Amino acid sequence: MKLATIFLSLILLTSTCVHSGPAAYGICQAGCAAMVVACYAAAGAVFGTVTAGAATAPAIIACNVAFGKCSAACIAAGFAPTP
Repeated sequence: MKLATIFLSLILLTSTCVHSGPAAYGICQAGCAAMVVACYAAAGAVFGTVTAGAATAPAIIACNVAFGKCSAACIAAGFAPTP
């Protein structure tokens, strides 16, 4: 038991401290949201009021696809180490 405590203490004291980027993730998501709102406005719609269906304009579908890809890319920002 004492050896395990010493070993764990040694690991904790010698490991480097790295923080994930939750702030970077939030900033990235905010940028994605701003992008999709601008995309919807350019297509003549309001973000959050259109449901995807057969009659949805292709521009709105493209906005949704871009928003999904942007949000997925934000995962990298969330997991990237920041000092």
